Amino acid sequence: MAARKRKERAMAAGGAALWRRLSAWLPRGRLGLAALLGRLSDRLSRGRDRRARRMFGNLVKIQGCIMNQMSEIIFLESVFFWALDCEGAHRFQWIRNLVPEFGISSSHVKVLSSPAEFYELLKAQIKAAKQRVVMASLYLGTGLLEQELVNCLEETLEKSLQAEGSPDFRVSILLDYTRGSRGRKNSRTMLIPLLQRFPEQVRVSLFHTPNLRGLLRLLIPERFNETIGLQHIKVYLFDDNVILSGANLSDLYFTNRQDRYVLLRDTPEIADFFTELVDAIGDVSLQLQQDDTVKMMEGMVHPYQGDKVAYCEIANRRVMEVINSARTLQELLHAKTFHSSQPGSSLLSQQGSQASGSLKPEPDTWIYPLIQMKPFGIQIDEMVTETLLTEAERDARIYLTTGYFNLTQAYMDLILGTRAEYRILLASPEVNGFFGAKGVAGAIPAAYVYIEHQFFSEVCYRQQQERVQLQEYSRAGWTFHAKGLWLYLAGSDLPCLTLIGSPNFGYRSVHRDLEAQVAIVTENKALQQQLHQEQEQLYLCSGVVSTSTFEQPNRYVKLWVKLVTPLIKNFF
Repeated sequence: MAARKRKERAMAAGGAALWRRLSAWLPRGRLGLAALLGRLSDRLSRGRDRRARRMFGNLVKIQGCIMNQMSEIIFLESVFFWALDCEGAHRFQWIRNLVPEFGISSSHVKVLSSPAEFYELLKAQIKAAKQRVVMASLYLGTGLLEQELVNCLEETLEKSLQAEGSPDFRVSILLDYTRGSRGRKNSRTMLIPLLQRFPEQVRVSLFHTPNLRGLLRLLIPERFNETIGLQHIKVYLFDDNVILSGANLSDLYFTNRQDRYVLLRDTPEIADFFTELVDAIGDVSLQLQQDDTVKMMEGMVHPYQGDKVAYCEIANRRVMEVINSARTLQELLHAKTFHSSQPGSSLLSQQGSQASGSLKPEPDTWIYPLIQMKPFGIQIDEMVTETLLTEAERDARIYLTTGYFNLTQAYMDLILGTRAEYRILLASPEVNGFFGAKGVAGAIPAAYVYIEHQFFSEVCYRQQQERVQLQEYSRAGWTFHAKGLWLYLAGSDLPCLTLIGSPNFGYRSVHRDLEAQVAIVTENKALQQQLHQEQEQLYLCSGVVSTSTFEQPNRYVKLWVKLVTPLIKNFF
């Protein structure tokens, strides 16, 4: 049995290489045949491998939901060309078959490094906003720093009322219902004064997972009900400036909780996309009222009182409308730009565009929004992440970081079964956000240690210690919450792609919560250097995990934790 499993894993790891060899024999003019043979060889070579069967078996179903009229073959063709002969950043253009592709100049991207810088930028952006502030987070804290943010919003709203003409300034805030309602003083009580004073300009939406309903909702106590599913997206948007992060709106994330943050400046199309995405989720969420009650929009199915299937179908439709309409618009813009740049296009027209300032410089950086909302049947982020891990070539390096190391089985199988080098950064027990917590939550760091030890043991069993390396972040007085990855192509000292946003690569991120991140692909060396320095700065505060790591006294895991962890690992 063990020999057969090892043989199947070897076949799975060689599947991508076999596909490239077979596809090289096929003429490019016969794409349909190439895709068909590719699918056939995939199935023959991978055999009974569970991960590949789920990934490619679900492909048809996922494509039907997320791309409407785009077939599975088109996606396979795009990956086919990427694997065959695309070089540099352009090898990732297959992602635009799933989501909109936003081409921008690298000068519009700034990588932040510290919680304090993140907090000061939030305040400055709120004060400078003229048209809109859109913020999506798990929750808003109740401390003095959070109150200062609310005060900044109030000042900006007040200024908008005093401006000449009708006030067009809008504030939209999306939070999770369970996390935002915890305790007597909570996110809701922090924001109600804004609703009372500016009812026409402020909207506060509280997402409630449709999976928390009936007896389950009545019986599970506060705090623990958050394990069923959350609104976990973290996007902070001010006019045409967008901050992507994994950080919440809480004092820890403004002071000594390390995360990641990227500012996209003067990117109206990206800002419009995330505004519409937050609006779509807000439409299917509970609306906070001035008296601290909540209600659904008129005509909308209730998330936990109404029909679950109907609710999820409506939510899927609303979110996919945003994704598909933005994707269609970007394709039209790409086509228009391409045709206007052809030799036959009017020189007078091109000169006129330049004179009016409407001709944009050639982009060297591309932004792809990746959405994961499994309760609604949307699995784009999972699909793209699995494809990136599958196709990572030999001698490529992937730096992957997560504040909570609890990878899905599919991600673990890919890391252990493919050819790239991996450096995985995770939190040491002392910088885990649950370290020192009271009650059962206090045992969560030990559960993560147990999961980490199991994965490390599997790495050692397969003799992959050189290729797959674990590193633990440790910094006195700090906690660790950074997540994402950096991809270095073979032979390159700088990353050409990074993923940044809310997912932790765990079961919750893939199956339970609403998540969003972006893939940033760039050819610009200066931006690549920024991303490289960000990665180095995070990994600098880490130590390499070895067998002796788990022999330390603080790594002792009680028997009951070992017994319970497999039963509850999908909830944290």
